Amino acid sequence: MIRAAITGTSKYLPTRILTNKELETMVDTNDEWIVSRTGIRERRICADGEVTSDMCTIAVKRLLKSTGISANEIDVIIVATVTPDMLFPSTAALVQENIGANKAWGYDLSGACSGFLFALKAGAGLIATGSKKVIVIGADTMSSILDYTDRNTCILFGDGAGAVLLEPAKDNTHGIIDEILHIDGTGKEALFMAAGGSRKPATHETVDAKEHFIYQDGRSVFKRASADMGAVSKEIVDKNGFKSEDVKLFIPHQANKRIIDMAAKRAGLRDDQVFLNIEKYGNTTAGTIPIGLTEAVEEGRIGDGDLVLLAAFGAGYTWGATLLKYGPERKATV
Repeated sequence: MIRAAITGTSKYLPTRILTNKELETMVDTNDEWIVSRTGIRERRICADGEVTSDMCTIAVKRLLKSTGISANEIDVIIVATVTPDMLFPSTAALVQENIGANKAWGYDLSGACSGFLFALKAGAGLIATGSKKVIVIGADTMSSILDYTDRNTCILFGDGAGAVLLEPAKDNTHGIIDEILHIDGTGKEALFMAAGGSRKPATHETVDAKEHFIYQDGRSVFKRASADMGAVSKEIVDKNGFKSEDVKLFIPHQANKRIIDMAAKRAGLRDDQVFLNIEKYGNTTAGTIPIGLTEAVEEGRIGDGDLVLLAAFGAGYTWGATLLKYGPERKATV
C-alpha cells in the first residue's frame, strides 16, 4: 500500500474580525460568558460577496506557491464543506477553474466538522491507487448560515479555509499511518439545518421560520463530542503501538476549548502537546484542522517526521481521528 504524505499546507482567513464585544451589541451575551464557556474571543467573517470558493482558491494558490508546483500537476481537488457556493456545480469545480488546474477532476464532500478528515481519507485512497498530487481543502462560510439573534450558535462559528497537498510518501517514515472514522445518524436532531434540501426546499415559509440557519442542541453535542473525540484519539494511538508521549502535536477540531481539554485528557496528552487557535477564529467547521495544521507548521511546532494526531467531531454525528508522520515538506525553489 502506497502511503499518502502531507507535503504542503496553506490557509486563508477573511480580514474582517468579529469580536465578542461586537456580539454584545447584537445578541444577549458578553465577552466573559463566551470566553469562559468556549475559549473564543473573536472570529473571522467573510466580506460581502466573499464565498467559500474564494477562500479555497486563495488557500490553494498559496499552497501552489509555497510548494512550487503548477496547477496543471494537480490530479484531484476535494473540498470538504457544508457551505458550498451552490448545490451544484461543486465548489471543487469552481476552484479548478479559478486556478486553471486543467488536468484535475474533483468533488465536494459533506462531513460537517469531520469533513476534512473524511476528505483526507478519500485523498489518501486516491494516492494509494495511483494519483500523484491531490489537493484536500477544508473550508466553510459559516456566517452564511448563522442567525445572529441566536446566541446558542452565532458566538461559536467563523469563516476560513485550509488546504493540504497529498503526494505518495517516499518511505514508511512519513505519511498517513491510520484513520478511524465514524458516522451515527442518531445525531441528526442535535445539529442540523432544516431547509434547503429535497426534504424542505426553500419557500417563503422556510425562510420566515429561519430554517436555513444552523440549529444546535449544545448540551447533547458537547457530551458526545468530548467523549467520542477523546476516545477515538486514544484508540488510534494505542492501535498503532504508540504511547501518548510519542505524539508531537495533537491538532483537534476547534469547536470548544472545554471539549478539547476533556478530549486531550482522555487521550493522555499534556497541555503542551495540544494545538489551540480557537480564541482567534472560533469554529470554522471543516476548516479548523487544516488551518491549525498550517499554523503549527508556520510556528515550528511540527516538522519533518513528527507524529501528529488529528481528531474531529461534527454533525451527523460524525467523528474520527487520523495519525500521521508529517512531511517531508516541499519547498518552492526561487
